[in-house]
Amino acid sequence: MHILVMLIIGLIVGALAKLLMPGRDPGGIIITMLLGVAGSFVAGLIGRAVGWYREPSSGPGIIASVIGAMLLLFIYRLIIGRRGTTGTRTAV
Repeated sequence: MHILVMLIIGLIVGALAKLLMPGRDPGGIIITMLLGVAGSFVAGLIGRAVGWYREPSSGPGIIASVIGAMLLLFIYRLIIGRRGTTGTRTAV
């Protein structure tokens, strides 16, 4: 049951991150869900490294998770943007 709740919250967090960042975004509902879960994970890692979450059981809230998902979406766009512009040109 915990995994199902985590996926639903991940879907909400991923959708909020995509809504707050303008531009075209990749993927459908699965990618959005994974983006939200990964964003929450990144927010938890950064929060523990900085010292915001001292106990292992405490985790990031919705706002921190959305910020983490937005960070991942930004990095993804940078990587895809670079890869998309390195194509070869053909003469007509």
